[in-house]
Order: sequence, then C-alpha cells, then structure tokens
Amino acid sequence: MTLRFRRLSAAARPPAQAHEGDAGYDLHAAEAVTIAPGERASVGTGIAVAIPEGHAGLVVPRSGLAARHGISVVNAPGLIDAGYRGEVRVLLLNTDGAKPFEVEPGDRIAQLVLVEVETGELEEVDELDETSRGLGGFGSTGR
Repeated sequence: MTLRFRRLSAAARPPAQAHEGDAGYDLHAAEAVTIAPGERASVGTGIAVAIPEGHAGLVVPRSGLAARHGISVVNAPGLIDAGYRGEVRVLLLNTDGAKPFEVEPGDRIAQLVLVEVETGELEEVDELDETSRGLGGFGSTGR
C-alpha cells in the first residue's frame, strides 16, 4: 500500500515513521502556535494525503507530548476519510493547568495511523437481539 501526500506549504514536512515497522507516521506542524493552559488549537501540517480506498487515517496523540507536556488530540482519534483531500489539521489540547505550550514549524505533533475499514448495510429493526451485557454502559462493570 502507498500513502500519497502533497505538500501545501514550504514549511510542510512529509509524514515519517520514526522507526521501521512503526504503526504511525509522525505529523509535523507547518505553523507556529501557542496553546494556553486548558486551551485547544487547530494546527496545520501543510500536507494533504490520499488515504487508499477501504482505509481511514486516524490522527492520534504522541505519547511523549502527552507524558511530558499534557498535550493531546481533542477528538482522538481524529478521522480522515479516504475521499478527503484537504489539509491535515491536528486539533491539539493543552491539558496542563499552568504552562502554555509552544508549537514550532517542524515539531512532531501527532501520528497518523492507517486502518482498514468496512462499512455495512444499515437495517432498521423494531428490536435488537439480547446479550449478556444488555444495556450496561459507562462504568457498568465496576471500577
């Protein structure tokens, strides 16, 4: 499989695996942004990608940024559909309550993971089949 991409700005860097065999491709910022404590920002990568048909791109946080600075991806994972051809932007959240976070062009800000997707046909029914879990949702299995 090939992930085709296009640079949209001179500051754009290609997605890159840090190590051979890594699941994710690092995404780099193409612009400088300051994210205040508790705030969020949409950060451009300066690239567009062509996700292959039958796949989706998931934009996920970088563990190092999360552990050291409290930086996460607001809508983790962010979803890039195969038909989208616009700029990949990353919605970063600064969870640190005191320190602003500075993003500079070239900084690794998230990862892109390609996954196979399968869509099914929808069928509206009057009742759903019963399971042992039933209606048990958030916290239903205890702590």
